[in-house]
Amino acid sequence: DCAPSLSLITVNALAAVDGVLIPMQCEYYALEGLADLTQTIDRIQQALNPDLQIVGVLRTMYDARNALTRDVSEELEQYFGKKLYETVIPRNIRLAEAPAHGLPVIYFEKSSKGAVAYLNLAAEVLKKSKVKKGSKA
Repeated sequence: DCAPSLSLITVNALAAVDGVLIPMQCEYYALEGLADLTQTIDRIQQALNPDLQIVGVLRTMYDARNALTRDVSEELEQYFGKKLYETVIPRNIRLAEAPAHGLPVIYFEKSSKGAVAYLNLAAEVLKKSKVKKGSKA
């Protein structure tokens, strides 16, 4: 887990791992930042870590009522295809409130849309990792 910047710590982390899951806010400036990140990942693959892969992109702060959210989501679908997780993390007040109470959202309010989305994401990540492990055998 790294801060959303391309600091030396982030570059070192990318040089050390095999895969990266990119959380992506469905907003314009986040899309610009994603372009910088993918270029950095390409450079690290070439120079330091040829095993580095983008294992998935997760849409966060998702609001289907917002046209920009839908536009950004379509861009992500076109560019990342199957690497884009089906699960989306919605804008949800419980996700914002849980840290103020010192709790993960699944302990704060397990039935909230945000908590359910993260549980769905966990299931999707596990399913994809099992499929990937099965394909190597």
